[in-house]
Amino acid sequence: MYYVVEVVTLGETMILMNPRETGNLKYIYDYKKQLGGAESNFAIGLARLGHHSAWISKLGADPHGQYIKAFIQGEGVDTSRVIFTDKAPTGLMFKERSVLNESKVYYYRHGSAASKLTPEDLDQEYIAQAKYLHLTGITPALSQSCYEAALEAIKVAKENDVKVSFDPNLRLKLWDSQEEMKEVMLDLFSKSDIVLPGIEEGELLLGTTDPEEIAQEILNLGAEIVIVKLGAEGALVADQDSMKRVAGYKVEKVVDTVGAGDGFAAGFIAGQLKGYDLVESTKLANAVGAYAITVLGDMEGLPTMEEVEIFTGDKKVVTR
Repeated sequence: MYYVVEVVTLGETMILMNPRETGNLKYIYDYKKQLGGAESNFAIGLARLGHHSAWISKLGADPHGQYIKAFIQGEGVDTSRVIFTDKAPTGLMFKERSVLNESKVYYYRHGSAASKLTPEDLDQEYIAQAKYLHLTGITPALSQSCYEAALEAIKVAKENDVKVSFDPNLRLKLWDSQEEMKEVMLDLFSKSDIVLPGIEEGELLLGTTDPEEIAQEILNLGAEIVIVKLGAEGALVADQDSMKRVAGYKVEKVVDTVGAGDGFAAGFIAGQLKGYDLVESTKLANAVGAYAITVLGDMEGLPTMEEVEIFTGDKKVVTR
């Protein structure tokens, strides 16, 4: 059977309780229910940029799980391979925002439905027909079976010439030890075609904050392309032939930084799908990531291509 899906991703999406005001959660009583999940953010970001994306996961057979699937499907993402189970609940997370625009997250995901994902839950033919498989370092941290599922997805991708992109997206709270985290991440770097680390991740995993050194270390492990995220400064994109810094976009008011990295990844892969070169793909990634931080919520600020073009000045806005 043939499926028209360009990019497949898999991972956990939770109910996100987002406070309507800043401050210690002990004193917060009013929340907005939203979604929280790096991989679904990425899939939604791609869909808004005009590409066919799919999200694979396992959800609790509860109202929260039903809401998550319906919402993501409503954003134009294929959720046909999402599984429901009555053996575990949908995960939950609370966000805490300070007056300095920094966020903390409190997880209630231990034993969640998504943590029960196994290699047997994957439709191999479905993954095999895609152009890209996108994974993050969150999924292998959830459970051993999730780690095995991620490895199986990579195996299927490699056997069928599907490019593997990988965002470390480190969540220290999910790992028993940094040594285990480092071992797993470096192994996944070596199995990936495209790796998208940040500076802090480079320091934790490779012992350096130098973007060029981070990129070279990951290229030496076997990756074809490395894009090192530099925050407001933009990004460094590298392959075996070159390393280039690509300037970022200035944002006057930062509202919510969570989800910016997922948008960045979506922008880069969208650029590759559109036939852009590495620099142009990175420019698109920078623009999507910058746009995302102007809106409250993990994926609410992910833009369409038209919004990107207006944001970057490539298209004039028409209001009447």
